[in-house]
Amino acid sequence: MKEPDNNNNGNNGNGKKICVFVVDDHPLVRDGLVRLINQQTDMFCGAEASDPVEAMKLFTLQNPDLITLDLRLKNCDGLEAIKSFKTQYPATHILVLSQFDEELYAERALRAGARGYIMKDKATEELLNAIRTVLSGEIYLARAMTSRLLQKTLSARLPRTNDIERLTDREMHVLQLLGAGMSTREIAAQMNLSGKTIETYREHLKHKLNLDNAAALVQYAVQWVERQARPLGAVSASAGGTELGARIAQ
Repeated sequence: MKEPDNNNNGNNGNGKKICVFVVDDHPLVRDGLVRLINQQTDMFCGAEASDPVEAMKLFTLQNPDLITLDLRLKNCDGLEAIKSFKTQYPATHILVLSQFDEELYAERALRAGARGYIMKDKATEELLNAIRTVLSGEIYLARAMTSRLLQKTLSARLPRTNDIERLTDREMHVLQLLGAGMSTREIAAQMNLSGKTIETYREHLKHKLNLDNAAALVQYAVQWVERQARPLGAVSASAGGTELGARIAQ
């Protein structure tokens, strides 16, 4: 894992422009990303989609070299979407572009099959460098995040002190949906699982988070989701834009 080399030209190995698919369910963010990518001489946006299902349909028209994927998508778990993309299209690289806390989600995204993780509040030039770094065969993470992961690897034998880190990806998804106010039935429908399975996940959550009852779990989930929430970023549409995360009025 390393920070990108600014001299990396980022082509796909045969002199052709990099084809990028943009997957984000916020139209303003998606439009800004498409404009930014199309302003570059070594890449272009081959397609844009609001969710992974829509994006996969576009693979029949053109196979991208790389997908930029937001983890926070309506009716979809971003981590499961990464796994699905890598199963069906293993040659396509995935760069996660998200407002979710990278300390909590970056490692999970990499384990799922992503090749990089960048926060939406980073400068536009950093995003472009991230794309080129991933296409060169490297894993992209912010320098501080790389350091934290290395420290975590060195201390891997120590017990985890953060209860959230003990959760599986599926348990994290259930916790997120609980915090969004969804019932067991609604979560089961969205995740295409049985209500009994969701209840099992809820029991696992209570045990791992040391919570006494269902009410305590819901309260914990709501507070956790609120802490994760960040102002949604949009990519500056101007070529000279300095922020990837320019604030959008809610």
